[in-house]
Amino acid sequence: MLSARSLFQEILDHDESFRLFCSIAAGGEAQGGWENARIAALVPPGERELAPRIARHGADEDKHGRIFNALMKKRGLEPVEVPPDTDYTMLLERHGIGLAHDRLKDDRPLTVQDIVTYLAHSRVTEQRASEQMELLRRHFADDPDIGRAVRMISADEDNHLAYCHEELLRFAYAGHGRAIQRTLRECALAEIRVYRDVSLAVMNHMGRILDWPKAKSAALTAGIHALYAYERLVGWRRMVSLTMPERRGALNGPPTTAPEFA
Repeated sequence: MLSARSLFQEILDHDESFRLFCSIAAGGEAQGGWENARIAALVPPGERELAPRIARHGADEDKHGRIFNALMKKRGLEPVEVPPDTDYTMLLERHGIGLAHDRLKDDRPLTVQDIVTYLAHSRVTEQRASEQMELLRRHFADDPDIGRAVRMISADEDNHLAYCHEELLRFAYAGHGRAIQRTLRECALAEIRVYRDVSLAVMNHMGRILDWPKAKSAALTAGIHALYAYERLVGWRRMVSLTMPERRGALNGPPTTAPEFA
């Protein structure tokens, strides 16, 4: 019987599939770290108080990338090149979601609307990240090899999501509510398409590595398409709601350091 736990366990138990999983995750986190660092450097003058929290967000993402690389190193594995069809962050950019890298490479300060766009994009993608890490935490929090990493990254993703809610609500109260809702909806609908495509690509790569039978691959493909149909119909709405988090100021203060996994 297929289950999330059995599927992840199979991937984690095989060196090549584990290496691909960690390489994809590390690459996405490193890209997110660069993006947040650039945004922090380009925050408009009137929003400079936000810069340290954006920088903290980026530092957390960099830390996650180092953690995934350390998990590979612990097993004597080297990162592999990330297949383009599994590159979630780059595919989102190609769909026009978030701030374009060409804009972030420019030294001109961002606008308030740019910051709203960044936060809306982050609110959607951090929802996905928080849910994925919660799934891993539920099944592998006590795993002797990856449990500590899963718990730390999951806590960070929850903080990132809380920060996005709080900051977007602040901008909504300042008069940007319509722009925020429009941008959130556009981001959510694009994200679920990209997530479907990336999920199918990752499944295909893992299937070849693990030599999955056609019936198993077909069942997983059907599940991915079913999830997309649900998210396209109603599931995307969870990505666009805004609620003041219980924990305020989730990204205040310095980032935590990555633990050693040797």
